[in-house]
Amino acid sequence: MCFCSRGIVNKDSSYITSISLLNNSTIAGIEGFLTKHCRFLTVFIDDVKYFFTIFKEFLNIIRLMSYYISLQKIIDFRKNLHRFPELSGSERDTQKRIMKFLDNLNPDEFILNIGGYGLAYIYDSGKQGPVLLFRTDVDALPIQESNSIEYISEVDHVAHLCGHDGHIAILCGFANIVNESRPDKGKLVLLFQPAEETGKGAKSVINDSKFHKIKPDISIALHNLPGFKLNTVYSRDLAFASASTGFILKLKGLSSHAAYPENGNNPDRCIAELIERYNTISSEIKFDDFVLITIIHIKLGEVAFGTCPGEAILMLTIRSYLNTDMIILKQNLESITEQICNSHSIKFSYEYTEDFPASINDNQCVKILRTVCGENNIEYVDLEAPFRWSEDFGHFSQISKSLLFGIGSGIEHPQLHNENYDFPDEIIQTGINVFNGIYKKYLQNNE
Repeated sequence: MCFCSRGIVNKDSSYITSISLLNNSTIAGIEGFLTKHCRFLTVFIDDVKYFFTIFKEFLNIIRLMSYYISLQKIIDFRKNLHRFPELSGSERDTQKRIMKFLDNLNPDEFILNIGGYGLAYIYDSGKQGPVLLFRTDVDALPIQESNSIEYISEVDHVAHLCGHDGHIAILCGFANIVNESRPDKGKLVLLFQPAEETGKGAKSVINDSKFHKIKPDISIALHNLPGFKLNTVYSRDLAFASASTGFILKLKGLSSHAAYPENGNNPDRCIAELIERYNTISSEIKFDDFVLITIIHIKLGEVAFGTCPGEAILMLTIRSYLNTDMIILKQNLESITEQICNSHSIKFSYEYTEDFPASINDNQCVKILRTVCGENNIEYVDLEAPFRWSEDFGHFSQISKSLLFGIGSGIEHPQLHNENYDFPDEIIQTGINVFNGIYKKYLQNNE
């Protein structure tokens, strides 16, 4: 009708009729053409959509394969570390292996040999923001491993039986993510710390002249937890791991012939009274929280049946949930020691060793941890009480806000320091995801 209405202008009726018929016929043809070919076009569009759906699935498969290849590479690296463990302060080859594994990284700054054989990778946005430090321990234990795994320790009486090989693997996996997703603000530090087991590593790092380059506002670390549900994250506000220190007491009396003990001064009675009094300190003295004294070694004289000993050594481990209680515990330990040794006319000297401050969590850091776990569908549990064991990460608690959390290694998993312990590779990805989630909260703008 439209063509017809336009065609009547200055035209006779026969012309108008022919135009009208022509246009009606043309329109019908066009309608048929479109109907026929639109079906084809619809099918074509559906085919294109199907193609892109298949292509998208293909890309997802490629990503998944890449993910598993990357994760397997990290697991293989962990097993290689397990095969060649090194004791605290001797982690030279471990350092080299970490550097080789991370040779693809492009940090803004790299620090070698901080606090011993420590490593620090620094990513600096150049913009205002917090300095966020993620720390892992790298040393092994002086224990003979008893396992049937292919990658069992090849070093006699040295083994990764605390899971530090797995902790290293987690930080290395996280490092590769960071290298592709640098901070938008502030500074990120990835610290591979030596000598955790002796309590010297963190303190050595902090006292190193290079530490000013990485001094954190916030410090983060994790530990695997045998006996706890696999891949569940555990933490709590305030104290997470106890303060502890070793106490070495040397006693000097006077040796004599075993037939005439009255001619000497055997420290045996002094030791007996000391042990009895040490074991009552926690009940006799008022503390704000849990404290514990454990007798771990006694040496009295030598193996000589004709000699009454004149010297002795007594060793204890003392621990507390709170650093303030540790101060009180030490004061009472020293006072009782002096009092009893003087009453037996025994000379004495003492020293402290392997000092671990309590690891104290910042409440806001714990809040962020809970949020990250929720966003990543990771189960989170608040612990009712701190752990009795210690971590030298407590030194970082004294200079910055800090967060120490645990990841469950499985209810039936062998315990830390057991000769048949091995790190569970199933929790590596969980550790990486939690580290990455915390990192995004603090140093990336999209969070």
